[in-house]
Amino acid sequence: MLNRIVLLLQSCLLVALLSVAGVHAASPTIKQPQVDTPKRVLFVGNSYLYYGDSLHNHVSRLVTAGDPSVKGLQYKSATIGGAPLWHHNIEHLTTPGNIGIKEPFELVILQGNSTTTSSEPAIKRFHEDVKRFSAEIAKHGGKTALYMTHAHVKPSKFASPDMIRKVEALYVEAGNAVGALVIPVGLAFEEAYRQRPDIKLHKDFDGSHPDLIGTYLAACTVYASVYGKSPVGNSYDYYGKIDKETAAFLQKVADETVKKFYGR
Repeated sequence: MLNRIVLLLQSCLLVALLSVAGVHAASPTIKQPQVDTPKRVLFVGNSYLYYGDSLHNHVSRLVTAGDPSVKGLQYKSATIGGAPLWHHNIEHLTTPGNIGIKEPFELVILQGNSTTTSSEPAIKRFHEDVKRFSAEIAKHGGKTALYMTHAHVKPSKFASPDMIRKVEALYVEAGNAVGALVIPVGLAFEEAYRQRPDIKLHKDFDGSHPDLIGTYLAACTVYASVYGKSPVGNSYDYYGKIDKETAAFLQKVADETVKKFYGR
């Protein structure tokens, strides 16, 4: 009997230690926006950014709907299908005037390949690229943010229960290493599915790319993270293409996720 009690206590202690370790394994150092109301913003990534009429369009519309006094937004999006970061020429993209913006970008948001965590060499390369890209962005006075990708779901062959934990750890570690804001898009997807398992945030045909409402959720999460404002109650609904109930739910999930992740 005593041995059983000891084993039970040991098991409970192990669970508690693992729980604590899990909490502290992915804690962002940067918890507030790095730029006050950025107007010149560059998104660098792949198809996760350009699906659904391009993420940068949705974010800019959320900004102006949330505060009509904000004028002169200059958003750019540089995307290559299926690309990891190293496919992009960050020196060219961030040099003033090269892609149509005369002044330096205030904020550059980097999004890596969604399957990076499936390969140790890819993980190593991601860390190296984030450091190199961040240094190049800083040369022009800009700040770096990292767009945490969402996990795959079935029928993707990469779908697994622990994928989001690996992605979260990767982005937080890389972000903390260079002092970058990490945008918890992947965690917002996880939370939306937790609250509404029947919601469809991914494309049915691959379980990887975001459907329109997935892109909208991502945009709300970026908006809340980068601008430090709640998307709840924002009037932008893609010109009526997203129903009011769904838009309100996704806004709430983004707001809750961002506040929890940063401890705001």
